[in-house]
Amino acid sequence: MENIQSKVVIITGASSGIGQATAKLLAKYGAKVVLAARREERLVAIAEQIKQSGGSAIYAKTNVASAEDMRKLAEYAVQQYGQIDVLINNAGIMPLSFLRELKIEEWDNMVDINIKGVLYGIAAVLPKMRERKSGHIITVSSVSGYQVDPTAAVYSATKFAVRAISEGVRQEEGPASNIRTTIVSPGVTSTELTESISNDEIKGWVDQMNHFAISPDSIARAIAFAINEPGDTSVNEMIVRPTVQPS
Repeated sequence: MENIQSKVVIITGASSGIGQATAKLLAKYGAKVVLAARREERLVAIAEQIKQSGGSAIYAKTNVASAEDMRKLAEYAVQQYGQIDVLINNAGIMPLSFLRELKIEEWDNMVDINIKGVLYGIAAVLPKMRERKSGHIITVSSVSGYQVDPTAAVYSATKFAVRAISEGVRQEEGPASNIRTTIVSPGVTSTELTESISNDEIKGWVDQMNHFAISPDSIARAIAFAINEPGDTSVNEMIVRPTVQPS
C-alpha cells in the first residue's frame, strides 16, 4: 500500500463503523487521517488509539450538514498537514420508514446529511484539489443506490443522488484537474445505521439480516484499494456485499 503512505485523508462519520475502520486501516498504511464526526468523545478515543499504534491522526467535531463546519474542517486539515489528498464522504443515516408514515423530519435529515453533507464536503475540498491538480473524492453509498425496496424510498433516493454527484465530479474534474472519484456501495454491513430506524417493526426486519452482515473492515479494505491505485487509475464504482446477500 505504498501509494497511501503520507496521504492526508479526511474521513467524515469517523466515530464508528466504516469510518472508524477506514481511519485505523489507512493510518496503519501511513496515511495522516483527519477524523470528523459529531461525537467528539469517540473521535478523541479513536485518534488516541491510532497514535498509540504509531499512526498520525487529528480530529474535529463536525456536522456535515453545515457547509461552514465542512469548510473549517478542510482548513484545519491544511493548517495541520499542509494539504488534502483524499476526502472520504462516509457520514450517513438510514431511518427507514414507509412513505405513508409521513416521517418528514427523518426525510429532511437524510437529505441534509446524505446529500448535502456530500456536497458540502466536495465544496470544502474541491478548490484546494483543483489548485494542486490532484485529489481523490470517495463517497460511501449503498446497494440501495442501485435498487429501491419498500421502506427505503427516501434513503435510496439519497444514494442514487450521490452516485450522480460523484459521476458529475468525475466528468468535470477528472480530465480538467486529475481528480479521482470513487463510489463504494456496501451491502449489509455491521454498523450503527439501523439505530436511526424509529419504526420497531422495520428495525426488527433489518436486524434479522445482521446474521450475514460483513465487517466494516471489508469496506475499509475496498476504500484502501481504490486509494492505493496509481494516480492515472480511477476506481469509480465498487459494490461490496456479503456473498450470501441475495440483492
